[in-house]
Amino acid sequence: MSNITFKIIDYTTYSADIKGVRRWVFHIEQGVDPSLDLDGKDETADHILAYVENQPVGTVRVRYLDHQTAKIERLAVLSDFRGQGIGKLLMEKALDIAAKKQINTVVIHAQDYVKSLYLKLGFLPKGERFEEAGISHVKMIKSLKS
Repeated sequence: MSNITFKIIDYTTYSADIKGVRRWVFHIEQGVDPSLDLDGKDETADHILAYVENQPVGTVRVRYLDHQTAKIERLAVLSDFRGQGIGKLLMEKALDIAAKKQINTVVIHAQDYVKSLYLKLGFLPKGERFEEAGISHVKMIKSLKS
């Protein structure tokens, strides 16, 4: 894999990089309405960006639902960089951020086609499949308690 770096970043400073990756993955590839993606919750979340040779290629955000629960959302990796483990590494870093904040439970809404990634990371499905932004998802939960 090329030279990859990960940065925990400030949304305001790096919003163009975050929005660039998400625009390609969610809006263009998946046809998600931008208003559903750009939901006004980015400013209160922690964000991680993945760079290959200084080009932003992946992103994820960690949002805190309460003092014990985080929701990891908006995992996106540009198509040319998929299959190299970038998504898994972004998720591991997001889980590490949540653990350092002493979060007990992490929730995700996993798109069906990447459910296996989350299973490998210890998430368990909870409930039935549902549609979000016109895409089939399943709620998954991971406990961070020792």
